[in-house]
Amino acid sequence: MDVAGISAVVTGGASGLGRATAHELAARGARVVIADLPQSDGKAVAAAISGSVHFVPADVRSAEEMTAVFDAAAAAGPLRAVVHCAGKGIRTRVVGSDGAPGDLDIYREVIEINLIGTFNVLRLGAAQMAANEPADGERGVCVLTASIAAWEGQIGQIPYASAKAGIAGMTLVAARDLASRLIRVATIAPGVMDTPILSGIRADVRESLEAAVPNPRRLGYPQEFADLALAIIGNGYLNGETIRLDGAIRMPPR
Repeated sequence: MDVAGISAVVTGGASGLGRATAHELAARGARVVIADLPQSDGKAVAAAISGSVHFVPADVRSAEEMTAVFDAAAAAGPLRAVVHCAGKGIRTRVVGSDGAPGDLDIYREVIEINLIGTFNVLRLGAAQMAANEPADGERGVCVLTASIAAWEGQIGQIPYASAKAGIAGMTLVAARDLASRLIRVATIAPGVMDTPILSGIRADVRESLEAAVPNPRRLGYPQEFADLALAIIGNGYLNGETIRLDGAIRMPPR
C-alpha cells in the first residue's frame, strides 16, 4: 500500500516510537491523526511535524474516545493504516520481597492498557477500514506493538510480559479474522529502544543494556521502528506475523 494520500492513526504518537512513526507517515504524504493522552505533548508534536498531522486526545481503553480518533481520521479520507504504539509498563512480582502477594491492581492496569487497549484500537480501526473501497487489493493495515518481553520477560515484568504475549498471540488470529475484509494485521516486537522511557537511567545501566545487544551493539532507534512499520504497510504480502526488532538480543532473567 502506498501511504501517500491515505489517512492513518498512530496511537502513542506524542513520543518515542509513535512520534517517529507519525513523522515518517506524514513525510511520505499520509494524513495522520496522533492519539495520545490529554496530558501528553501530542498537540505540540503534531504542530511540529510537517504535513497534515492532527492530535486527538484519547485513552486507548475508551471506546468513545478512540471512536472520535478514528472519526477524525476518516473525515480526512479513508482510514487505511493504524499503527498502535501506546502502552505502559509497571513492575510487580508474583510474590514481593516482603512475602506479600503481587499487586493485582497493577497487573490489571497493565493488562487493561496494553492488551485490552490493543484490542479496542484494533476492533474500532478495523471496523472503520472495513467500509473502505479496496485499493490495490486491500482495505487497510493494522500494525500492533508487542515486545521481546512476550518471550523473555524479566523478573518483575509479569504484567507487561503477559500483555505483550497476548498481543503476539492475537496477531495471526486477527489477520485470519480480517482476511475476508482485506485488512492485514502484523505486529512489531521491539527490543531495548532509545525512547524517553530510558532517558533517566544511569550511564552504566545504559552501557550494560547496549553491551547485551549482539549486533549492532546499541539501543534501537525509534526511526528503525518507524521504518519497519512503513515497510509492513507497504508490503501487501506481509500478514499475520510478529517481527522482532531487537539486534538479536535475548534478555536474561534480570
